[in-house]
Amino acid sequence: MGNRVLITGGAGFIGSHMTRRLLSAGHEVSVLDNFNPQIHGEVTELPPDLRQAVRLFRGDIRDESLMAKALQMQQVVIHLAAETGTGQSMYCVRHYTDVNIGATSTLMELLLSGKYQVQTVITASSRAVYGEGAARCSKHGLVYPKPRSVERMREGDFEPKCPSCSQSVEMAPTSEEAPLRPNSLYGITKQVQEQLTLLYAAALGLNGFALRYQNVYGPGQSLKNPYTGILAIFSERARANDPIYIFEDGKESRDFVYIDDVVEATARCVEAGAQAPVALNVGSGLPIAVAAVVKKIVEYFGSSSKVSVNGAFRVGDIRHNCADVARLGRILNFVPAWRFEDGLLEFLRWTESQEIQQISYEQSLAEMRLRGLLHG
Repeated sequence: MGNRVLITGGAGFIGSHMTRRLLSAGHEVSVLDNFNPQIHGEVTELPPDLRQAVRLFRGDIRDESLMAKALQMQQVVIHLAAETGTGQSMYCVRHYTDVNIGATSTLMELLLSGKYQVQTVITASSRAVYGEGAARCSKHGLVYPKPRSVERMREGDFEPKCPSCSQSVEMAPTSEEAPLRPNSLYGITKQVQEQLTLLYAAALGLNGFALRYQNVYGPGQSLKNPYTGILAIFSERARANDPIYIFEDGKESRDFVYIDDVVEATARCVEAGAQAPVALNVGSGLPIAVAAVVKKIVEYFGSSSKVSVNGAFRVGDIRHNCADVARLGRILNFVPAWRFEDGLLEFLRWTESQEIQQISYEQSLAEMRLRGLLHG
């Protein structure tokens, strides 16, 4: 028999894919979503194939009465609803705190009431909880660099430094044992979200998972949001032959994880047996340099976009990202399967079937510059 599953933010990119995966496995799915225009644009309904298959609770995740109604009879909660822009979070402090921390606190209070049948809570966390993450120093071995200084980055020195000797370090895969040192307000809210989930899951005897998603991408992601999804931003600018700006020196890297791997890892949490609450990295385990990604996208579209590596940088950004996914394999018996080259091709093929979106990218940069968060 399947579970009754509530997905907050279920109309979004990950949520829609997740819903289809769970329905195909015989689970009963409900969705709570407010169809935020920054993400959904003018879309205010579920995709046509899901409208008759799921129960929709339309509204804001901060609405306690709506959440209480949606939780009735549910056995599993997948909490995806959140504000997700790292840069935007740095100046929308109250809003990100209200949505990400406040709503999660309300969810935990409702579960503490004892009125619901929920046995598993899965929260979408982020690699942003680590800040710069792990690195290796030639003198001191495995270290965890502090946030990079504005002064050094203004001089074009973008690499993290060893906290003991201040020498440049090499990136290392970051495991779940790494200290939590978020560089951004978004990362702070994700850290609190996951700690709330794991704390109260343990207190209530529930299965609890905090999934530290890396850079998720794939068909269906928002092409409208200027604050998240660098692959979407680059592809839309390349398709429109608009200028493409690469921050820092282009050597910064990200762990891009394909949507199908994210969905499968999350589904295995839904179907897992009883166990202690746990945080898990969900990534590919391989870093990809941003400049290399842009080159692939421009070549694919045959774009005439002018690509500039301009040395600019945003306060709150991290330099490198590579997840250690060994614990994911041990706990869920799952190894991410998608190579970046294959996933990127699927994503770019999908974008060709979509209308070119006019992303207010320059406006988002101007907002950060106005607040002293964008330099160069």
